[in-house]
Amino acid sequence: MKFLLAFTGLLAVGFATNPPSTTKVVCYYDSKSYVREFEGCIYPAQARMLPNDLDPALSFCSHLVYGYAGIQPDTYKLVPLNENLDIDRSHDNYRTITNLAHKYPNLKALLSVGGDADNDDANKYNLLLESAQARTAFVNSGVLLAQQYGFDGIDLAWQFPRIKPKKVRSTLGSVWHSFKKAFGTTPVDDKETEHREGFTALVRELKQALNAVRPNMQLSVTILPNVNSSVYIDVPSIINLVDFINIDAFDYYTPARNPKEADYASPTYTPQNRNPLLNVDAAVTYFLQNSAPTGKIVVGVSTIGRTWKLDSDSEIAGVPPLHADGPGEAGPYTKTEGLLSYPEVCAKLINPNHQKGMRPHLRKVTDPSERFGTYAFRLPDDSGEGGLWVTYEDPDTAGKKANYVKTKRLGGISIVDLSMDDFRGLCNGEKYPILRAAKYRLQ
Repeated sequence: MKFLLAFTGLLAVGFATNPPSTTKVVCYYDSKSYVREFEGCIYPAQARMLPNDLDPALSFCSHLVYGYAGIQPDTYKLVPLNENLDIDRSHDNYRTITNLAHKYPNLKALLSVGGDADNDDANKYNLLLESAQARTAFVNSGVLLAQQYGFDGIDLAWQFPRIKPKKVRSTLGSVWHSFKKAFGTTPVDDKETEHREGFTALVRELKQALNAVRPNMQLSVTILPNVNSSVYIDVPSIINLVDFINIDAFDYYTPARNPKEADYASPTYTPQNRNPLLNVDAAVTYFLQNSAPTGKIVVGVSTIGRTWKLDSDSEIAGVPPLHADGPGEAGPYTKTEGLLSYPEVCAKLINPNHQKGMRPHLRKVTDPSERFGTYAFRLPDDSGEGGLWVTYEDPDTAGKKANYVKTKRLGGISIVDLSMDDFRGLCNGEKYPILRAAKYRLQ
């Protein structure tokens, strides 16, 4: 019944309408970019993002979120994922980041835990929620770590189990079937209720502990991609305990989840004949229909592109969804199949300045409707290198999502993450173009 009510809520009007007191621009920094290198470049450090590279971005941010800390499996304590990088004297990134953030009087520095970066024993996040003693260990260690290194709060990017990927169906009548299969009849967690209640308790206990240290210590919750909020997030019970909820409303389609089918990774609204819940507006609507004030909802914008190989079975028009043959090749920065940073994407786009004889580039297809997103592609018969299809955000689409946030009077936007934005200004000479575009459109 709760799923039927949630679905009905998607079609209803009557959202919470209280305006946000301040518009947030939440900037995530994934610290693993510190050790990234660029293959084939004379200057290998060009791909690395050091803390000082953040400085041009910070005047645009209300929050700087450092990712990521993790959970120690045997003790359930919150711990650095890379001690040498995070707290060792030779680098001491925690303190470096908080000192950098506090150069800006209104900028808050948060330490994020989870974020899909903590891959040692995936079950520990649920196991922690089942034990009051484990929650206490996590809360005490987390507050101590935040206090010791000068963070202004903690972000819970909790690694809940994900919904299973589903194929796109071809008829309108399949939409309800798709909805049920995604969020009702295929549970991925046989202790859903216990974990939901445990997460509510964790949020409550962590907020109390942070308040005991300093009344203005902040607590946020990040909903990672493809986490079923209707299962794990008791919105009315936690919304007054958190400063904001950041919804990572992207990666609905990825080459890892959907290797044979390329599609929009983060549509704002539902493309035709798709699951009605796998888009930005549906994710936002769930929280609004469950008593979340508009001012506490932050919408995440991803700075990466998701890529698929095209083959002879792919539609020549390039319009998604289309048949694919697994993830695209790794980029020189990211070194991960199926994933490109924004500067890696823009380097592949057709440009009047590209000289003849250079490697074949991608044709960009924009979205004047502002509903689904931008993509770019190269057909497999265009060159000997094979076909490629990319769904991605750029300054234009980031600005459109910021306009959606502004129109809905939501709390703000987040950039996930800064290290995948064009932080060196390689595309058009301007550093952090995605961040800048989002910020300007919010004003």
